[in-house]
Amino acid sequence: MGRSRRTLPEELLLLALDPATGTTAQPQSLDLGLAGAQLVELALAGRIAPDGDRIAVVAPRPTGDPTLDCALELLRRRGAPVRAVNWIGGPRLGLRQTYLSHLERCGMVHAVAGQMCGVLPTTRYQATDNEISREIRARLDSAIRTGVPPDPRTAALAALAHAVGLGKHLYPGNEGRSSRSRLRDLIRHDPMGGLVAHAVMDVQNGVAAQPRRSPAPAGRQAAPGARPAPEPAHGVPMQPRRGSMARAVAH
Repeated sequence: MGRSRRTLPEELLLLALDPATGTTAQPQSLDLGLAGAQLVELALAGRIAPDGDRIAVVAPRPTGDPTLDCALELLRRRGAPVRAVNWIGGPRLGLRQTYLSHLERCGMVHAVAGQMCGVLPTTRYQATDNEISREIRARLDSAIRTGVPPDPRTAALAALAHAVGLGKHLYPGNEGRSSRSRLRDLIRHDPMGGLVAHAVMDVQNGVAAQPRRSPAPAGRQAAPGARPAPEPAHGVPMQPRRGSMARAVAH
């Protein structure tokens, strides 16, 4: 994989980065989104493929991106296909910081040291070139405005942005309601992006323990006592992982 193209995790992180404050929107769900974005990027590179609600490695050769290759190797070691919801819900300690540090090395952001409450050290990241973020945002805006089916990469980015709750960050207030709705609708244009986005939302809603079930055919009654399949939703805050308050970094 050539490094001339930004990866989906990088683009998702740049979308979430507030140019004024240097903080990231939706930090807890964003961590899940970055793990999901890695899966989509690996699928676009032909290394993995969906197998129902699971992810299967189809070509284990390295991509040339160290962070993606680490994820690919972990998937390969599983042996059997892994459920997307289980993969995304697994521990991903430091993933956001890894990508922020990478963007800093690439010169796209620079770190600004500070303090929280005058005591805890923090690091915020300011974009060095807002044109890059504007270009990424313009792709989403175009897909929303024109209604033309976007390319798979843009469709997957839209699905992930919706899944982690960036819609209210990108298109705030009542005036952004229709844009947020259309952003959500773009999820249907990329099967892999849709699978991953639903998995991200399922983890946020605590339904990762059960496999996703297809809806019953029209006119068919559910068995007595059967529980309905959970509907995907977003916006439910995740509980912070143990140790997540040990350091305040790029929140």
